[in-house]
Amino acid sequence: MKRLAQVAAMAVALVAGPAGANDTVASMQAGGLVFERTEGITMLSEDLYLSMGEVRVTYRFLNHTDEDISTIVAFPMPDVEPGWVSDVGGDLEHPERLLPFLTWVDGMPAHMQIEQKAVVGARDVTELLEGLGVPLNPYSAATQRALEALDEAALRRLAAAGVIDRGPNGDDWGWPQWTLKTTHYWTQTFPAGEEVEIRHVYVPAIGGTSSTTFGAQGDWGAASADYRERYCVDAAFEQGARRGRERGLHYTEAWLDYVLTTGANWAGPIREFRLVVDKGSEDNLVSFCGSGVRRISPTQFEVRYENYTPDRDMNVLILEGFQME
Repeated sequence: MKRLAQVAAMAVALVAGPAGANDTVASMQAGGLVFERTEGITMLSEDLYLSMGEVRVTYRFLNHTDEDISTIVAFPMPDVEPGWVSDVGGDLEHPERLLPFLTWVDGMPAHMQIEQKAVVGARDVTELLEGLGVPLNPYSAATQRALEALDEAALRRLAAAGVIDRGPNGDDWGWPQWTLKTTHYWTQTFPAGEEVEIRHVYVPAIGGTSSTTFGAQGDWGAASADYRERYCVDAAFEQGARRGRERGLHYTEAWLDYVLTTGANWAGPIREFRLVVDKGSEDNLVSFCGSGVRRISPTQFEVRYENYTPDRDMNVLILEGFQME
């Protein structure tokens, strides 16, 4: 079992398939949602549960001014990136429901709106795709049919823009190369001097591998510098993987990420922050960066902070262990 290390101060980049992000305030401007900072609303608490099967988060906010504040509250979802379909959980035929997402405000269901964009690098290619009648979900059958129906000139235009890859011979109908960005948002009124509770439950997108070198003999089982920085992998975690292999376990990797830094968009620090990470099985191993971590069940680990300003995002590595047939 991993001895969890002190949280690093350096922010790190996300890997494919993050679980989600903290709520943040936003405004609707030309080009779509823009995340902003508010000084009138404080996040009193955040209670976050991360597992491979479900993410649950409950916030309590306080409008500490003497006037009601109405603002857009936005929740960015994991990017759907070009790659294997198996990298993303959910119903790939319905881009707005790739990851089931439920929200309650003070116990009442909230009606969510959805903004979606297709991007290649820093370029927004949404209008280009929509102008050619191509759906934004890169994995849907409708998208494949639309690309196959395009004429040669349109395919060349998309390929030149880096939106599709036409294969080594340059004559295929084209594999999507764009990233789909989805943000759930709604307009929320925070009454003057009152608390508002917002709760989300959704299925995370999980990245991972079908095998791993952790626990292998010699240098093969050593963690890379990236894993040590991103997940705070240490010698105890590596030793646990070796012991598991000695018991006949085979390991695969699962990556579960959550954007915490948007929580700094509210006024002041998060007064009370609680995180529970559930590794799912006692045969699994888990590693993530945190201080004061304690085990609260055979599969769950808890972190509590007061007056917490997130300066990095949460990246969780889970080694799923199972007996080889």
